[in-house]
Amino acid sequence: MHFLTRGHAPGCLKNYQHGRDNWRDLNNNDRAELWLALEAMQGNRCAYCEAEIQQGRRHVEHFVQKGRDPRVTFQWDNLFGSCDRKETCGKHKDHDAGDYHAADLLKPDIDDPDDFFVFVPDGTIYPRQWLNAEQQCRAEETLRVFNLDAEHGALRRMRKAAKAGYIDTAEELWSLVDEFSDEEWQALLDEELDAIEHLPFVTAIRHTLCRVSG
Repeated sequence: MHFLTRGHAPGCLKNYQHGRDNWRDLNNNDRAELWLALEAMQGNRCAYCEAEIQQGRRHVEHFVQKGRDPRVTFQWDNLFGSCDRKETCGKHKDHDAGDYHAADLLKPDIDDPDDFFVFVPDGTIYPRQWLNAEQQCRAEETLRVFNLDAEHGALRRMRKAAKAGYIDTAEELWSLVDEFSDEEWQALLDEELDAIEHLPFVTAIRHTLCRVSG
């Protein structure tokens, strides 16, 4: 999960309104326009786990379930693109997470997950050590409700595999830290970070390259 910058609402959403229309009323053209807007915000990555999502293996996710509050059904700031894995992310939140309060979850277009999580080389996600009690609760509840860090879950293995190719890069990069000026070394790091920005699991890779801890 990483911070997302939400753009303007796609015009197609103006064609629908709560109380008159249902989500299934969206036609194919409007769904395609909506996905273009979601992809502009998050690429072809799940808004929650950052795995690659493709047409036919994805769904438009209501952060606050439309069944809980139908008023948000067509509300742009309530919509994300999610992978279609039943055991994680939007599907798990809606069907298997049990009771939770949406306000306790990190919302990636408002909350910066970097302020809450550390991604370590074995694929695990940890809440940061300095969080206060409220922040700790939100971090833990986000991991639980979206099932982002199940001990034997696929996401840990996928993150570990994504990071594996960058461990040597990180070692080489940090071995040069005393050989360059701060500005020159930062430029090397920034070049690496720019190269991974479009990739699935970019946060896990970035934390490896930057040696994020705590």
